[in-house]
Order: sequence, then C-alpha cells, then structure tokens
Amino acid sequence: MAAAQEAGSSSAGPSRLPSSAPGHGSNSPVVAVWEWQDEFGRWRPYRGNVCSYIEQVFQASQQKGRRSGSGLFSSIPLGHADPVLAPYVIDIPSLTQFRQDTGTMRAVRRLLFPGDSAAGQGIVWEWQNDEGGWSPYEMKVCVLLEEACAKNHQQVDLKSLGYNYIVDVMAQVQTNKNTGFRRSIQRRLDTPYPVTTSPTPLHTGVACSCQQCWLNSGTGPITTRYRHSMINVPNSSTAHQGRTASVSSSSIGFVPYNKPTLSGARSTPRLNAQSTWALPQAGGPSTGLSASNGVSAPALPVKMPKPSKVNQALAGWWRSLAASVTGLMTATPTEPEAVVKKYLEELKGFPADEDCIICMEKLSSPSGYADACECSTIKPESVGRLTGCQHSFHMLCMLAMYSSGNKDGSLQCPSCKTIYGEKTGTQPKGKMEVSTFPQSLPGHRDCGTIQIVYHINRGIQGPEHPNPGMPYTARGFPRYCYLPDNEKGRKVLELLRVAWKRRLIFTVGTSSTTGESNTVVWNEIHHKTEMNTNLSGHGYPDPNYLDNVLAELAAQGVTEDCLRQ
Repeated sequence: MAAAQEAGSSSAGPSRLPSSAPGHGSNSPVVAVWEWQDEFGRWRPYRGNVCSYIEQVFQASQQKGRRSGSGLFSSIPLGHADPVLAPYVIDIPSLTQFRQDTGTMRAVRRLLFPGDSAAGQGIVWEWQNDEGGWSPYEMKVCVLLEEACAKNHQQVDLKSLGYNYIVDVMAQVQTNKNTGFRRSIQRRLDTPYPVTTSPTPLHTGVACSCQQCWLNSGTGPITTRYRHSMINVPNSSTAHQGRTASVSSSSIGFVPYNKPTLSGARSTPRLNAQSTWALPQAGGPSTGLSASNGVSAPALPVKMPKPSKVNQALAGWWRSLAASVTGLMTATPTEPEAVVKKYLEELKGFPADEDCIICMEKLSSPSGYADACECSTIKPESVGRLTGCQHSFHMLCMLAMYSSGNKDGSLQCPSCKTIYGEKTGTQPKGKMEVSTFPQSLPGHRDCGTIQIVYHINRGIQGPEHPNPGMPYTARGFPRYCYLPDNEKGRKVLELLRVAWKRRLIFTVGTSSTTGESNTVVWNEIHHKTEMNTNLSGHGYPDPNYLDNVLAELAAQGVTEDCLRQ
C-alpha cells in the first residue's frame, strides 16, 4: 500500500530545512532548479539538461524585459530541450506548464540553491513507487538528504518539509510514521543543475514581494496578455505518493510543438523528434515525463526524422483501418485550413498593442509561424477571432496549433480553453464494462457502488499516436474503478461513457510512475481505483472527487449537454 505524504510528528534525525542556502545579498554561486507540480500536489524537478534550457530562455527573457521595460513574457517549448517533452510549453509570467494535446495545466516554480548543494552536484534522491519505478523527491528534500548524508546523520525527519516520513539514508529506506509502511530510496548522480546569472538575490526567510519570492511561490500575477484559465492547476496543500500510473499530463502552452512545417500536415506523423545531445530522462513532466526524457544545452532545432518505409507502410495500413472501423480509430483528418476558417472570423482591423499568445508577436505583425507554414489560403498577417469566446489570434498560428494536435475537427482556445466542435482523443481500442453491487464506499454509506472495468490490450500505434507503426504496451489491465451509486455518481458514469466513446480516458504515452514509453496511460480524467483506503489519493473517502471529475470532464468538452444529444 502506498504511503501518503502528510504532516506529522517525529523526533528522528535532523528535521530542519537545509541551512546552507545563502541569504539576501550573497555573492556565492547558485544554481536554478525548475519544478512542476503533479496532480497530487508533489513538486517534481525537471532534469538538469531541461532546467538548463529553461533557465537559458528565462535569462534571455529577463534581459529583453529589462531593455524594453516590459517584464517577463516568454513561452518556453520544452521539446527544444528534450524531444519527448515536445507537447509541453512553460509560460513564464503565469508560471504554468501547458500540455498542448490535452490542454492540461500544471503549476511551475523556480528555486535557487547553493552551488555546492545536491542540486549543484547533480545529485537526485528518489523513492521507489508501487510499480517498481523510481520517482524523484522535490529538490528541497534532495538537498536535505544529501546534507544529512554528508554529515553522517543516519535518519532524517521530513516533517519540516511537510512530509510524514522518516528517511534512513544509510539503509536507504523511507518509513511512513503513521502506517509504518516502508519504501526503498536511492541516490543517483545526474546532470548538475545550471548555475544562474540572475541578479535576483536568494533568501530563506519569510516570502516577501521580491521577484525571487514571486517566482518561487508559483502564484505570480497573470497579466492581461495571458488570459488563459487556471482551473486545472492542482492544489499544493495535498501531496501523495500514488499507486497507479497516471498520465504525465503536465502542462500548458501556446506554442505549437517546434514550429513544424505544415505543408502536408494531414499525413505527417505526430512529432517523433530526435536530438543527438538530449539525454534520456527519468524525471521530467511525469516523474518529469517520467522515463525516456530527461550542462547547459543549447537551443538546438528539433529535427524531424524521415519515417522508414516500414513505418510508412504500417501508418498507411492504420489509416485505411481507421476509415473502416467505426469508433475505434480517428476518421480521416478534417482539412486544417477549413477547421480554422470554420471557427475563426477573419478581422479587418485589430488592436495594434495586442499580442497573439501563441507566437507572442503583435497581432499587427505577421505570424511568428510564417517561416514554417506553407499555406496558400491563409496569409501570415491574417488575424481571426474565435466566434464564441471572442479571443483573437493569428490564423496561421491557430493552423499550426491545430496541425500539431489530433486533427479531429475541433479547436480549443489557448486562452480560455473553450472547445469548438467535438474533441476526441487517441485512446486505443478496448472495452468498458459497468456493474453495480450493494457494498457502500466510505463516505457514501447511503448507496451501493458502481464498478467500471476497462479492458485494453497491447497493439500497434496508429497515425494519431506518438510513434505510428510501433507497438504499445497495456500494463495493469483490466483496470477497476469505483463510483458511488447515487444521482451524482450515475451522472459521472454517463459522462464517462461519452468520454470513452470519444477516446478521451486513456492515451498512449509515457507512464509517470514506471517511466515506460509507448504504453497506455490515463489521460487527465481521474478515476478512483481503490475502495476502502485513500492513503494513495486513489480511493475513498474523498468528498470532492465527484465535483473534481465533473470539472475534468468539462475541460475535455464532456458536459451534461452531451447527454441531451
């Protein structure tokens, strides 16, 4: 059983925060660590090479902001640092990470540590999850454990950092103080985190209004240029080490994957980029994107490898299968230009000082994707307004964003997340079974239980998946999930049926707990996979679960209106 990260009391070993961080005004070398927050409120560090790239762009943004007096404004496409992270973009002003293919948003923060700390040495401490993979602790914990190890302290109480654990650094064991549950831990040497040239001072006292506190808090103001919704940012007050694999969903962003050329976009496989310098990563956005993703790395362009004849043949076979198998594979993609023109009304005039939040250029200037797009029907300077929410963008930017995704005929506003059309996903073929039984769930003693069983088998990836023609695995199936058999629970069930038909519940990606790539993972609609315990965050009681999952379904365009159709 997984151990929950909860505050608690203990007296074992050092329980203070790392004390080696300099205060305000210190001139000692410092390193920057960027972290993202998962669905359980845990902070997870990006790997060293990814942080180097983020910090490089962040510094360039600061310098440009100081010259122009306009402040921070960069969007950072993480695919430039690691091709596996291609769907993810970090928006600096709002400190959020956006996953472009799912629309998921995550909080992001930047922490500074002494150059001689664990971060500066590239030392990462990890705990073993329930599936046998390794998940990194947040960097504050890594620094504390490394400091204790250097001083030959055997035990470290993590109470000061909000965790209900005692860690034995010599025996490499973590123990939950409430349940006694023990996990293995390990110390791993990785790429050192980047030395920062930021003039911003460090301090360890109470947060103030300086830029360092603003960046570290993850709650900086959102300027009028960044109008996107924050409804999916997790609450940092809860933190769990989960049992079941969850999709890396990490994210949010406005920049289509790496400005891909859009000529023939309908037949071009989803980004399958390779880079000769990017290191394998077991951490990024799902342990950071947990496995197979990822010293200062330059902002090199991501290369699109030419598909092999075998992959082309397999992808072609899957496309033909898609046309003949109803409801299992995505239908022939809708013409991208037609989709953009369907939902955007071209404007004759537009505010000269308003930005396109996709390319970050002024709407009065040509699209930032003009050099990467070959489109005869949409001009680089064309600006369109979405017919419903009234947000405006370069039409060529919307074309690039649409062509980088599932190309299912739907558009999602990158500002407010309004969905136009019917959003569908990339869930592989499978079966959803539903049954009921009289036993009650904790917190729902007045009703029985709905049991959902999902069956998905391993197979070959289709053209809508990350690596068309390659096999994918399906670990942990059948998967059993539970809802209370009351009015709201039955409503959630019916909406889950809709989500299943639209292929939104699972996808093919990288597991956040095992790090395995090309496997079936959850796709941002959380399920309860346990009945009688909520230590892992995947069980009952949970008084907010039904409301939360309804919000997640709505974010995918699955609402009560779907039940009336």
